[in-house]
Amino acid sequence: MENFNGTDLKDKYLSFFESKGHKIIPSAPVVPENDPSVLFNTAGMQPLIPYLMGEAHPYGTRLVDYQKCIRTNDLDSVGDATHHTFFEMLGNWSLGDYFKEESISYSFEFLTKVLNIPVERLAVTVYEGDESIPRDEVSASVWKKLGIKDERIAYLSAEHNFWIAGETGPCGGDTEIFYFRSNDPIPEVFDPEDERWVEIWNNVFMEFYKDENGKVTELPKKNVDTGMGYERVVAVLEGVNDNYQTSVWCDVIKKIEEISNLPYEGNETSMRIIADHLRTAVFISSDESMIKPSNTDQGYILRRLIRRAIRHAKKLNIDINSNWEQEIAKVIISKYTKYYSEIEKNQSIALEVLTNEKIKFNRTLEKGLKEFEKVVASNVEEIDATTAFKLYDTYGFPIELTVELATEKNIKVDENGFKAKFKEHQEKSRAGSEQKFKGGLAGNGEVETKYHTATHLLNAALKVVVNKDVHQKGSNITSERMRFDFSCDHKLTDEEKQRTEELVNKWIQEGIDVTVTEMSKEEAIKSGAECMFIEKYPDIVTVYSVGDISKELCGGPHVKNTSELGTFKIKKEEASSAGVRRIKAVLE
Repeated sequence: MENFNGTDLKDKYLSFFESKGHKIIPSAPVVPENDPSVLFNTAGMQPLIPYLMGEAHPYGTRLVDYQKCIRTNDLDSVGDATHHTFFEMLGNWSLGDYFKEESISYSFEFLTKVLNIPVERLAVTVYEGDESIPRDEVSASVWKKLGIKDERIAYLSAEHNFWIAGETGPCGGDTEIFYFRSNDPIPEVFDPEDERWVEIWNNVFMEFYKDENGKVTELPKKNVDTGMGYERVVAVLEGVNDNYQTSVWCDVIKKIEEISNLPYEGNETSMRIIADHLRTAVFISSDESMIKPSNTDQGYILRRLIRRAIRHAKKLNIDINSNWEQEIAKVIISKYTKYYSEIEKNQSIALEVLTNEKIKFNRTLEKGLKEFEKVVASNVEEIDATTAFKLYDTYGFPIELTVELATEKNIKVDENGFKAKFKEHQEKSRAGSEQKFKGGLAGNGEVETKYHTATHLLNAALKVVVNKDVHQKGSNITSERMRFDFSCDHKLTDEEKQRTEELVNKWIQEGIDVTVTEMSKEEAIKSGAECMFIEKYPDIVTVYSVGDISKELCGGPHVKNTSELGTFKIKKEEASSAGVRRIKAVLE
């Protein structure tokens, strides 16, 4: 394992599974298309939900990819050695094809033969079973046959080794693979609580279905879903405890050291935050959905990431008015163009987003300083919690900056009060983000399926009523409503909204069949099928048609006939970003 370089781990992974009959599928965009519940794709399996639910994948039953993922529920943890907002997930899938024996054997072969990990550095966990599902002796026996000793196999409860998306749906035990990351003698007996053992791969076996009453039955078609976090595995294999010291990050950190004229040691937190947040900002702003910084949804996350990076650049005494953010972003972009064409294609957009937001935030900071001066001019002895939080929330002042400025003027700050207000704000945000980020198979029920089809009808109606050049720019669906973003240069008139609504309802009342066909991507485009992100689709695609009204490339799922939809009602039409409008609608 010495001198392992993780830069080619993605290529090795794809090549290995391709040799085992898997088809390479392209990474989906970071902003999901037609996902019922999330702002971003948060896991490798998320774009494959329709296929894990039983829909046929145009590439067959064995798939492999690396997927761009973004998770921001741990945003405040970024700055330590292991957390990231953007990460890549390596995954391979079997859709009703092979199961436990082949899946485990492939993982073992890849780790020990391709990556040359000594078998004595590996240990595994398997599901211990409960009153309705038996202990997973099948997985355990495969591991033993491959050379993993009994002492290195731990049976764990559902809390650790069982997967289900929500309360109901496809589910099953999983087996997690651990690597001993330490120079200490390797213990004979594997203790999952021992932090020297690091999880590097998870193989989920979806073999059961749990219904609303908690009854568990065996699925006729069983799936395998595996996930391996790229950044974590590279750190493990390169033998470092700090992800930012790996080949994934070292040139980005080096650039930040060069710009700040400071060493990484002693400035780790700020340098990690700048590296991580700028990478994520580059991926969001170069995504085909063209997200711009704003105060809502993905745009809010993008704004928050850029502003946090700027605050930490100030901490490192970087000249904020220089083009520091562009220099760092260019290093990041050069690392990923080989894998993601949109990073190169939309490079100028990403750089422009970073610079524009920097200029805006600098103005906000100046306003914040004026606000601070106003507060201290009133001869206060202490800055209260409400004021400190306003400086943070409205002007982007971290509490450290408020304390630093106040100390210079011999004024105290109610830091404990601020922390209480900050915690309350976090809890509210987390409650909201849990709704946004819940994801998974649970979010594709009957109601959501209806909304999926309604977005196609709405898209078609807008082309008739507003302009034939209207295109979908994004959508978000929950069981309560649909949200649809589309290209448009003006606020819709009341008449346009009414005509759009009437046209969608006319098509619903006509009871038009929804058909699905598979064809080559070129054929689909030639036939006039529309799609949001052409790059994301494989060479063979699924096309959904609603009579001769709508034809779109889509992952589904959809109703069989428009008569199933009920009554379509537009609740709100508003601006989303420059040149993009947003409709919120319901089915009654």
